[in-house]
Amino acid sequence: MLKGHQSWVFNNRPMISATGVSGGPFEANGNLANDFDILHEDLWMGMDSYEKAQRVLLEEAVRTTLAKAKMEKEQIEFLFAGDLINQITPTSFAARTMQIPYFGLFGACSTSMEGLALASFVVNYQGARNVLTGATSHNAATEKQFRYPTEYGGQKPPTAQWTVTGAGVGLITQNVPGEQQPVTTSATIGRVIDMGLSDPFNMGGAMAPAAADTIMAHFRDMELDPSHYDLILTGDLGRIGQDTTFELLIKSGLKIDRKQFQDCGLLLYKDDQPVQAGGSGAGCSATVFYGHILNQMKKGMYKRILVVATGALLSPLSFQQKESIPCIAHAVAVEMNEERR
Repeated sequence: MLKGHQSWVFNNRPMISATGVSGGPFEANGNLANDFDILHEDLWMGMDSYEKAQRVLLEEAVRTTLAKAKMEKEQIEFLFAGDLINQITPTSFAARTMQIPYFGLFGACSTSMEGLALASFVVNYQGARNVLTGATSHNAATEKQFRYPTEYGGQKPPTAQWTVTGAGVGLITQNVPGEQQPVTTSATIGRVIDMGLSDPFNMGGAMAPAAADTIMAHFRDMELDPSHYDLILTGDLGRIGQDTTFELLIKSGLKIDRKQFQDCGLLLYKDDQPVQAGGSGAGCSATVFYGHILNQMKKGMYKRILVVATGALLSPLSFQQKESIPCIAHAVAVEMNEERR
């Protein structure tokens, strides 16, 4: 059901029945290593290119999800997924391996919630029974495409962020009343916001206005107060983007508690890891949400959360043409399923 101008309400409360999360060596040394299902010791992962290694990450996350759900891939109607690499080739090639009917998505780092919103919509309206959705990124592949190959050892400013090597996948199914699993209850689809910033080493600052715009739209459409949620989680704004977004929300009159406002890119790594302003990448919110956050929900840490994944929709070509950076954010509300009465 459409509510307001840009939000959906999922009355049938689609369930996140199982998840799979894979990561690289840097993530293995981070804060949330215990929330990954698979961690690799090197960035190559047995492949001869970083792009092929990124494909492996998604394939592993899909297989792990299916194994946890005790399902075969033939039982899955659709796969919604994407990444940052040109023509989302790692994801498309993983879809070639999995042979699941496939929707390729590009929302940059907002892809995780774009996919979850679409998968929930399809399942909510009986367009499918079982849908997989997720996102992936690889540090070395992304750096090579958007900045400089990591072999160059180039220095970065404090505003830069560290692209996550990882993939996070969720299985979205029809609701089973009484089963203690997270469910999606609503989603707010963002607008493209461009404030004229053009520095590819300050993605958080560029994405902050889009994050604030979607968060405000969510509370306006849903007629809710921020206190409705135990946690409002952004995807990969990092320190600069998160602080900027919080300031924008306060100036807009939204009464949000700083302690309930967190960011995946700040949760993932330890303070002594050289990630500058924090983590980023399509795999950032995907790994933290489908791993750590849902594990915390199942332990009773959170009852209701709003996840807002942000994306910078630039490309190497647009940067070369001296374009500014258009950004977007998508939000999905998640809560624990109601107990059977």
